[in-house]
Amino acid sequence: MRRMPELPEVEVTRLSFASAIAGASIVALRLGQPLRWPLGCDPGMLTGRQVLQVRRRGKYLLIDLSKGMLMLHLGMSGSLSFGPAGLAAGKHDHVDLLTDRGLLRLHDPRRFGALVYADNENDAVAQKLLGHLGVEPLSDGFDPALFAKDLKKKNAPIKQVLLAGELVVGVGNIYASEALFLAGIRPTTRASRISKPRAFKLHGAIRDVLARAVAQGGSTLRDFSNAQGQNGYFQLQANVYDRAGQPCRVCNAPIKRLVQGQRSTFYCPVCQKP
Repeated sequence: MRRMPELPEVEVTRLSFASAIAGASIVALRLGQPLRWPLGCDPGMLTGRQVLQVRRRGKYLLIDLSKGMLMLHLGMSGSLSFGPAGLAAGKHDHVDLLTDRGLLRLHDPRRFGALVYADNENDAVAQKLLGHLGVEPLSDGFDPALFAKDLKKKNAPIKQVLLAGELVVGVGNIYASEALFLAGIRPTTRASRISKPRAFKLHGAIRDVLARAVAQGGSTLRDFSNAQGQNGYFQLQANVYDRAGQPCRVCNAPIKRLVQGQRSTFYCPVCQKP
């Protein structure tokens, strides 16, 4: 089963090539089969522009250029590589950004990824993709008191609220399950029923889980690797995710699995309270 790259995997990918490509000049941009959204400009117009930096917003990589920016999304199956030019593009290689410092290549078998050009982060194209995103969970802007207050306005199950990305961005399926376990909250609990102390605990758990996942290189459940081909290891320390039927690492009760919004959720029925 393929798992969509989540915030830690996107951040790990960014860290693996951002410094190497910063300052590079674009030599050419080659596009393969159509991706989720069109580029939005003539590829030739990017030639000669300089890569200033690579940032991340949610699951988007933002490549700031000397003029304009590129927004890159890995979709369901995408991965990036960055290295010397020369290797011919394969069947599923749909973006080749050739620079004078190396080739950035998007490999995406299912073609749900995208590379989109925008003049800046405030124009309509960028706002359509980025404007609805919640606060970054690892930033100073992720305030526990405001998080607790906003949860009271949501009547959906807490797991679904986290996945929606409106209150806090990037807490995907595996990390939502893990954060809820650390906070001792059942994934089916209505967000509006979560007390302030429990919300504060969940806030800390989200930051802890995501920070540890980035430090561990993300999670490689099947074939994720960063832009240098390195796998992640966070999945080896998961408490509940993909451990249905196995004993809880804390109380030894069997981990349970349920489906929420067509996504698998894993939890401990003893450690996690409604």
